[in-house]
Amino acid sequence: MKENKKVVWVIYIFSAVVFLLVASLHRVPKPDFRPEFTYNQPLFHAMLNGMVFLLLIFSLAAIKKKNVLLHKKLNTWAMICSLVFLLSYVVYHFFSPETQYGGSFKVVYLIILFSHIALAALSLPFILLAYYHGYIGSVSKHRKLAKRVYPVWLYVALAGVLVYVFLSPYYAS
Repeated sequence: MKENKKVVWVIYIFSAVVFLLVASLHRVPKPDFRPEFTYNQPLFHAMLNGMVFLLLIFSLAAIKKKNVLLHKKLNTWAMICSLVFLLSYVVYHFFSPETQYGGSFKVVYLIILFSHIALAALSLPFILLAYYHGYIGSVSKHRKLAKRVYPVWLYVALAGVLVYVFLSPYYAS
């Protein structure tokens, strides 16, 4: 199937909107109330990131065994989990104050946090493009993108879990 240029533009525009939305979250004044469910969202986010990490590992194993159908299903679930994460992340940061790390490994934490944020922002359009090319059957473009973006997505998912582990003692209860 031929690449649809409109879909590619939608991917780039969506990625830019997500970047701007997430970047603006800490600038928006917090409401006077915080819904109860937001107190459990950091753990939920870590679980979603952990699921994405595992789904990506199993997806790679599936394609190495030439199980294309399982590979597609696992990647679709990784995309769904990532989308749920993104939506929940926006809701959480709209209502919740920023959590500061107060431990003795601050430099390690900041390296993981900043690399997680930067790589998540930079990789989003390429993850979406790799998924799109796989979805439409453009295998050569999918492989070319996936070889580069897969390890980045895997790292971003794992780093998301690590950020939660670092911050978990400091979340408001």
